[in-house]
Order: sequence, then C-alpha cells, then structure tokens
Amino acid sequence: MRIQAHGISAELLQALGWTLLHFIWQGAALAALLAMANAVCRRATTRYAFAVITLALMMAAPLVTFTSLIGQKYPAVRFGARGALAIAVKPVQGVSVTARPSAPPPETVAIQPAGVLWFVEAWLLGVLLLSLRTAGGLFLIERMRRNEVRPVAWELYEKCLALQRKMRLERVVEYCECLRLDAPAVLGWFRPVVVLPARALTGLSEEQIEMIIAHELAHIRRLDCFVNLFQIGMETLLFYHPAVWWVSQRIRKEREHCCDDQAVALCGNAVNYARALTLMEEWRTAPSLVMAANGSPVSQRVVRLLGLDGPAGRFRLAGMAVAVACLVGAMVAGNAFLGVARAAFGTTANINPAQDRSNSGLAREQGSNSVIVVRPAIRRFASTEQAKDKEKDQSAGNDAKKESYLDAMEAAGFKNLSADELIAMKIQGVTPVYVKEIHDLGMKPTAEQFIGMRVEGITPEYIREMRGMAATLSVDELIGMKVQGVTPEYLRAMQAIGFKPGADELIGMKVQGITPGYVKEMQAIGLVPDVAELIGMKVQGVTPDYVRAMEAAGLKPNVDELIGMQVQGVTPEYVKSLQDAGFQHMESFEIIGAKLQGITPEFIEKARKHGFQNLTMDKLIALKQAEVF
Repeated sequence: MRIQAHGISAELLQALGWTLLHFIWQGAALAALLAMANAVCRRATTRYAFAVITLALMMAAPLVTFTSLIGQKYPAVRFGARGALAIAVKPVQGVSVTARPSAPPPETVAIQPAGVLWFVEAWLLGVLLLSLRTAGGLFLIERMRRNEVRPVAWELYEKCLALQRKMRLERVVEYCECLRLDAPAVLGWFRPVVVLPARALTGLSEEQIEMIIAHELAHIRRLDCFVNLFQIGMETLLFYHPAVWWVSQRIRKEREHCCDDQAVALCGNAVNYARALTLMEEWRTAPSLVMAANGSPVSQRVVRLLGLDGPAGRFRLAGMAVAVACLVGAMVAGNAFLGVARAAFGTTANINPAQDRSNSGLAREQGSNSVIVVRPAIRRFASTEQAKDKEKDQSAGNDAKKESYLDAMEAAGFKNLSADELIAMKIQGVTPVYVKEIHDLGMKPTAEQFIGMRVEGITPEYIREMRGMAATLSVDELIGMKVQGVTPEYLRAMQAIGFKPGADELIGMKVQGITPGYVKEMQAIGLVPDVAELIGMKVQGVTPDYVRAMEAAGLKPNVDELIGMQVQGVTPEYVKSLQDAGFQHMESFEIIGAKLQGITPEFIEKARKHGFQNLTMDKLIALKQAEVF
C-alpha cells in the first residue's frame, strides 16, 4: 500500500508520521499524570472524570501537534530538542553522514521521509483492521437485538418503570430478555435497550434483579454509551500506544464502580448486590459481545463493595512513585525523541561543518553507542522496586490470614479448589460448619452447588423438612424449589389433598401459582385433575368460576375440553349465543370446532337470510370454509 500514490503530499504525510511518533511520549506523560491523580483521589466519580479528561487530552495532543507541524518545512528538525540533530546523525551502523563545506544552513537540512511514510502506512492499515473489527461487532450486536431478544414480562416491566421514576430517568428505555447473554447489558445509543439474561430472571432474587437493573439504568442516565463510543474511536485511531488502552480500561473500571455505587445507594444492601455479581460471574462461559454488568473484574468490584480494599490504599505511595518516574521518563524522552527516532529509522541527512562542530561535544558525551543516562528516573524506579517488595510482603500476610479458612475447607473435603471457587464460597458465606452440616445430611454438593445453596438461603432445616416429605430430592432440585418459593408448608398442603408431586411438578405448580385452595375448588366442582392437567388449566387461565359458568350453560366438559375451550376463547357468552341461535345440545368439542372455524351468530343469521334453514353445524362450517358468502 503506497499512500503517496493517492495524491497526498509527502510533507503532509511526514507531518502526520511525526505527529504519531510524538504521541508516544505525549501519551506516556498523560497516562503518568492520570496515575498520579488516581493515587491521590479515592472517589470513583472523581477518578472516572480524570480518566475521561485524560483520554480527551490524548485526542487533543495529536491534533495540536499536527497543526503545529503542518506549517513547518522540516518538522523533524525544527521541533527537535537541542542536540537532537547530532544524535540523529550520529554515525551508527547503516547510517551515513556527509559534511560538505557548501551545505545549506541547518534550517534547510534535507530529511528523507521514507521511514516515516512506512510508519504512516502501517498505522493506516491498523486503523482499517480495527475499524472492520468494530463494524463486525456492531453488526453482530444489531442482529442479536433484532432476532434474539424479546420483551420482558409485564410485572417486571412495571418494576423497571418504577426504578426509572425513582432515578428520575425520563428517557424511553426498552426492557428485553435474551437466552444468549450471560449478564445484563445495555444496547444502543439514542434508543437504549436493557437486555436481561433469562437465567438471571430465574436465578436471582427480586431484590438482586432490581439492583442489577438499577446498575444498567445508571449507565443510561450517565450517558456512558456515548463515552464508550468515544473510547472505541480512540482505541482505533491510537491503537499502537499501550497508554491509550490503559486509560480506556481505567474508564471502564471506574464506570462500573460509579454505577455500582448508584445501584447500592438506590436499593441498599451492598452484600446482596455483591452476591448477585458473584453468581453472574459463575455463569459466564464465554466472552460477551457487549459491555455487561459484570464486564469489569468482578473480584475487585466485590471487594470494593464490601469495604475490604483497605490494604490497597497502602500501595498508593508506590503507585505515585511509579507515575512520577514514568512522567520524568516521558518528558526526557520527548526532549530527545526526534533525533533518536531519526537514527532508528536509518535516516540520511546532510549538515554543514559548523553545525557538526557545534554538536560534536554532545555526541562525544553520549559515548560511541549514543546512550542517554537519566539518573532521576533510575532513582524513581529504585523506590518502585521497594514498593513492590512491600506489596509482596503484605500479600503474603493476607494469604496467611486466609490460610485457616482454606485448611478448614480442605478438612471438609475440598482439597483442589480454584482461586475463583474459594473466593466465591467465602463471599457467599459457605463456612466449614455449613459444609459439615450438609454433609451430615448425606448430601455431597459440589463447590458450585454450595454457592447456589447459600445464595438461595437453603438451610439444613429446610433440607430436613423437604426430604422428610420427599426423601429423594437432589441438590439441584432443592435449589430450584427454593428459587421458586416452594416451602415445606406448601408441599405438606399439597400432600394433604392427595397429591404426591415430584420436584419438577412442585416447581411447575409454584411457578404457575397453583395454590391448595385452587385445587380444592376444582375438586369441589367434580374435577379430579392430575398435576400436569392442573398446570395446563392454570396456564390457560381455567378458573373455578369459568368451569361453573360452562356447567350452568349445560355443558359437562372434561379437563382437556376446558383447556381447549379456553385456548380458543370460548366464553359462556359465546355458548349462550349459539344456543339462542338454535344449537341447544352441542357437545364441548363441537363448540370448540365452531369457534375455531369462526362460526358466529352473525354468520348463522346471514346464512338463514340467504334461505339456508335448519343447517347443522357441520354444514355451517362447510359454508364458512368455502367462503360462499
């Protein structure tokens, strides 16, 4: 790819190339300033503001540099440090310096732009590839938004609207659920959509769901989606500098902290919110395509929410030392950068003897290998090494404190726990005593199951009562029943009226809101449905009043016919209208067929006006299907 072939002047391309090279030290200096500010500030909102301002300055720095260089004839020389030209043309392997008495003055030194142009071409190629990656990601997100999400249930939607009013958020927000996502996320910029994973709606408590939704609404209220779009643009344009990625990562981290604080302030109970984050992290099986509620390091967020990040504050002095050292190094590098960069590109330059003599002293000071010694930076890094030693000592002390819990868990039978499992069990309150109590009941849950049991509040007493009435219940079945609110009293009441449901049937009955009172009313009417029929009737909205109304109309439908009539929308009024039209002795299945085919009293009257008298229902259905009228 030769960009000069497209009509862009060499001077413009060279100014662009040196602008990109200048940003190497400029970006490092700005990142060092941000690190110093982070070491001083403690509030997440302040650190977030500083990080965004730093990224904005990173955008402004190349613009200012390019504007300054574009009017210069030889930007590489005119804006170098004093003596940079001598360093640039220092004789090294592959570099030739020719001094001629008739050479032009120093300000007219001829600079060959080939190396800089190659750098610009590589930068353009990187921007193109990252732009294609971003476009592909946006396409996948839009396809998921169109094809893989569906609106949430009405009850949850009302809760979401109540949270919006509580947060004074007046924007129009859609709320959907998706099976593909592992964590809640926000899609879109101008018409935001809060997408909730289906697993979260069943695996989290109502309070935890509200806090997670409040977190996502905080993103919308703060207009984080637009800041995230700005970050993507900066990461694309200045992809070659690690400082840009670091600052962008800091923005994402502090953004999540700010939204966590708002969610806790709105709903309270930081411990419950931390449990929800930990549980969602356990569900994560693959990287998500969108920025989600558990998108930043969850362990850091949980520790912060629980107020356990005290020891981290003691390392701020070390962070300040590193930041100062980086800032000093960046400024020194910026002062001598242009000449060193020219030498690295193997540039050929022509200078006059006077300029050569004026710079020869500096060249001799640098030695034959042109090594620059920066003693202040070395002293700074020495203090950094001491800080790292302190950090290791404090980390070892923390490990010693956790050793008793680890030993107790190993004594309880968990000898090969991973770090994530150990942290999650500790956060969720899985104690060695709790493990022993569960084991004494004859159950051997895995680490993940223990976490789920603790999250849902399953106690040994709950297990004893439930297994006393249903001895074969497994750990997963107990968790499922606890999530849906199946209590020992509910199971006892169902058994008292003659039902012996299994775990899945109990969960299904509870989910559909089948109460002992509902079952007794159906039995009093004369219906004796089994569990599956009860669930089907409740799902379709078959109530005792509906059954009584159908019996009052002269019908004696069984369970399947009741479900079929309710599915097709057969109401008592529709049955009465057919009877008034002369169809007095129809069976339930005939009424269902008539409703399915669209036979209405109006259609019957129209047929009779055309001379079709005393038609049977089958004949009326045939006329309807033939579209005679």
